Amino acid sequence: MTEEAILQGCLQNNTTAQRELYQRYSPKMLSVCYRFAHNREDAEDMLQEGFIKVFSQIHTFQNKGAFEGWIRRIIVHTCINHLKKNKKFNESVDIIHATTIQVREESVPSIVQAKQIVECIRMLPIGYRTVLNLYAVEGYSHKEIAEMLDIEESTSRSQYTRARQMLEDILVKKKIIQKPKEKISWLGMTAGQ
Repeated sequence: MTEEAILQGCLQNNTTAQRELYQRYSPKMLSVCYRFAHNREDAEDMLQEGFIKVFSQIHTFQNKGAFEGWIRRIIVHTCINHLKKNKKFNESVDIIHATTIQVREESVPSIVQAKQIVECIRMLPIGYRTVLNLYAVEGYSHKEIAEMLDIEESTSRSQYTRARQMLEDILVKKKIIQKPKEKISWLGMTAGQ
């Protein structure tokens, strides 16, 4: 089925089209949920809740931008709402890891190490992990993140900085990367953002 056929079928509540849409996009969206979730069960709950919203709101898709991007935005917002609803975003955060460790461009992990990096991101406290995912991976601004999470923009910036520093520390400790001698940004994460 083409994307247009899937979209038209879903608009008509066609179960075959809905199944096709879910099978096509759920693996990618589960990985999005997994980055925000505490465990696989939470990620699966977020995914199911997100797809319920996708199917109930599909009539609002206006063919502006990619259909997958539209689905992804719904999934990300569902993850944030799930964290807020379960008060997991408000867990206390230990800030003793405020070391400044930057990674040189040549030490950026290979694709083989991507899974290790995701696992290291999941080791971050939920607040840090959420802001890091929203800013560095999903591309939201600190202003947008502050609005989504009902926090100050400065809180988003400090959580991001601490998350980046803590992640780099974890990556060094796990020997995924080496402690660099110079300060150079990696993966689009730069100091002061």
